[in-house]
Amino acid sequence: MEPFKIGGRNDAKAPSLFLLQAWMERTPGLTAGITGREGGVSGEPWQSLNCALHVGDADESVIRNRRSVAEAAGWPFEAWTCGEQVHGDAVYQVDRADKGRGRESRFDAFQNTDALMTNVPGVLLTSFYADCVPLFFLDPGRRAVALAHAGWKGTVAEIARKTVEAMTEAYGSEPSGLLGAIGPSIGECCYEVDGPVIAKVTPLAESLAEAAGVRRHTMVAPRPGGKAMLNLKEINRQIMIKAGILPMNIELTEICTGCRLESFFSHRMENGAAGRMASFIGFQER
Repeated sequence: MEPFKIGGRNDAKAPSLFLLQAWMERTPGLTAGITGREGGVSGEPWQSLNCALHVGDADESVIRNRRSVAEAAGWPFEAWTCGEQVHGDAVYQVDRADKGRGRESRFDAFQNTDALMTNVPGVLLTSFYADCVPLFFLDPGRRAVALAHAGWKGTVAEIARKTVEAMTEAYGSEPSGLLGAIGPSIGECCYEVDGPVIAKVTPLAESLAEAAGVRRHTMVAPRPGGKAMLNLKEINRQIMIKAGILPMNIELTEICTGCRLESFFSHRMENGAAGRMASFIGFQER
């Protein structure tokens, strides 16, 4: 069953939100999900709910979209907190004084940061995607949360594992008690890669396949001409399991952003001229 479910849109002009409803229903005060591409004010080629400041869209349009998303999710815009992603593996611990960084400007966002975590209520962590894999982490007992942005480079760097380790060190989280979720991103059906990427990803895929007792082809499937179809979702799921998250505690989307252009942005399928969805997670202040 698909874990990311479209939220109620009573108004066609409202932003499209795909919520982790199961998490939210059993965890009071939690908000978690990802935006779609509908219900914003951005013009072409970012039409319409572009949430990223780095893709050439007008800043005022992006900020209006972000405000609209925050309001639709039931949060004040002042809580929106984000980093400048670089396809790396740095994890930043967000404290109370960091609340709101990056919401209106790239310059006060967390620099060179692809994962954010916090146990501070009232902080809404956000990050941005158009095919890369959104990773969600929740420690319900300690009320700590994290987001990680995993393209193929971040996946190879095992940013999922490093996020689990960071939560363990900072909050005393037990990996077996964490919940993980893998959000809408490009699927193995649409993500063909060539030799240089295959060479970087294959050693990790082989190691994970051996540990899990599965075939490597479930993660990197060879194609004619030295190409391969890459399953970043499954690789990240296996990294989460390797890091200690129980398989039964990992939600895995069936949504491929490449196949669902009517609902999501896809950098690959839109030839680089795409907006960005925003993932979000946080605990409301009591």
